Amino acid sequence: MSESDPEEPVLVVTDLRREYADKVAVAGLSFDVKPGEILGLVGPNGAGKTTTLRSIAGILPVQQGSISVAGFSVTEDGHRARYHLAWIPDDPKPFDSLTVWEHLDLVAGLFDVPEWKSRATELLDFFSLGDKRDALGGELSRGMCQKLALAMAWLPRPKLVLMDEPLSGLDPRGIRTARRAIQEIAASGTAVILSSHLLELVQQLADRLLIIDEGRKAFEGTLEEAHAGFQIPENSSLEDVFFAVTEKPKGAEPEA
Repeated sequence: MSESDPEEPVLVVTDLRREYADKVAVAGLSFDVKPGEILGLVGPNGAGKTTTLRSIAGILPVQQGSISVAGFSVTEDGHRARYHLAWIPDDPKPFDSLTVWEHLDLVAGLFDVPEWKSRATELLDFFSLGDKRDALGGELSRGMCQKLALAMAWLPRPKLVLMDEPLSGLDPRGIRTARRAIQEIAASGTAVILSSHLLELVQQLADRLLIIDEGRKAFEGTLEEAHAGFQIPENSSLEDVFFAVTEKPKGAEPEA
């Protein structure tokens, strides 16, 4: 299998557009994510965040535009593109009849993970699931389902991780663990897209921000660049930036 250039973005989205009936969910969205980068994807409800992530993951077919993951087109070479990514939805649904360990066994087989058992054991311990190894998916609480989804995503060491509100069911200890896990996997070279309404968390983790509103890019760049572009105080939080960006008159652009 061919590999992408390590200097090139892991993910490239170009002019992505998606419509549902008479509603435009995503309107000409373009961006990329580089190896080891954490991109914070934020926006109001209905802005198109989940549609964008599902399109990248190959769950929704691409209507217009193009998406490539690790150099492979999601449309033309979807199997190879998906081989390099992990998708963590907001409400993971494990298989009711498989144990926690069997879920990891399944992932190891699908992604050809060599000598996976020791890593799987480490991940279960890291995410406080060691005592749930033999529990069935249908027996897990929502928080445990999210921890299992994280462990499954981490096991094959993907080049891209897509996270859609992945922490909403976790307790404070679980959130702290997940935050550390995201930082560590990015440090290892994996590109991460973190979509969350927990703006403080996104501010702590994200290297760069992508704020979308009504399916369009409202801002892309660092928090510092947002401060300068929208002329708001340098110590302003991501929450302040979010409202400054999404409450501007439609069509308004930040100053250069």
